[in-house]
Amino acid sequence: MSETIAAYDLIIVGGGPIGLACALEAKEANLKYLILEKGCLVNSLYNYPQNMTFFSSSERLEIGDIPFVTTNPKPKRMEALEYYRRIQQKFELDTHLFEEVLSVSKNDSAFQVVSNRRTYTAEKVIIATGFYDIPTLLNIPGEELPKVRHYYDDPHYYSSQKVIVVGASNSSIDAALETYRKGAKVSLVIRSGEISPRVKYWVKPDIENRIAAGEIDVYYNSYLTKVTDTTASIQTQEGIVELENDFVLALTGYRPNFEFLKKIGITIPTEAPCIPSHNEETMETNIPGMYLAGVVCGGLNTHLWFIENSRIHAKQIVGHIISKRS
Repeated sequence: MSETIAAYDLIIVGGGPIGLACALEAKEANLKYLILEKGCLVNSLYNYPQNMTFFSSSERLEIGDIPFVTTNPKPKRMEALEYYRRIQQKFELDTHLFEEVLSVSKNDSAFQVVSNRRTYTAEKVIIATGFYDIPTLLNIPGEELPKVRHYYDDPHYYSSQKVIVVGASNSSIDAALETYRKGAKVSLVIRSGEISPRVKYWVKPDIENRIAAGEIDVYYNSYLTKVTDTTASIQTQEGIVELENDFVLALTGYRPNFEFLKKIGITIPTEAPCIPSHNEETMETNIPGMYLAGVVCGGLNTHLWFIENSRIHAKQIVGHIISKRS
């Protein structure tokens, strides 16, 4: 750690789309602000699968009233990366990338924000850290093996391999279809008795047709119990099934970094959905002057908030900051 930096009006922890939206609002309100992002710009989007198509249309992903232009009905990951990068560059948003926030504490007059590089002081803090950093684990023997992946990137890697995909949501179904089309032998393992109704409407018929044709195997009402170097054990309604297997894509969802939120003093209920304490009108947490923005607000309900419906948090927060000043 190095020197303490002069005070900011606002520090935004997280450089995703909602963090950028908060910075745009702060800039317009003439607040001295800073974004601190532990990875690259819009780090979560960067780590999405390379071929991912958004569920939302481009205009619903816009921030700061800046048009998101695409010729596709639904924008793709690369287009979103380009859009948000252009916004950061055009407005010269004050952003420190690859700088991880380690702690946030408050004294009588200001917050002290300690990163892996330096220490800052700020009048207000926004936590916009998303939920994509920590996967929901299976907690079974063999989960630590290199063949078990909780993130999925490119289907080519799994060509000609026996792949088990765990889950019934968008990420799981996309991975099953894409790896199948690159020549993988795919088996889906789903705890419920159906494909999730939240799967993208243009994708759901595709996976159902592949299953009906016997091109992708599926085990409904089932779950993995063990993984070895060469096999995986599936508990089905008929008993245990042992499958020869090269890779397991355990795309069972992700969660916010509750440990960090608790460490900086935000109250989190012990029972699911563990929604962090905040005022839904102002987005202020139980700590006066500290706010939540974006998908982190939903706790374990990671389907509750998206870019399109949490953009408004930026206006709510900055509006509340300005009103308190006046």
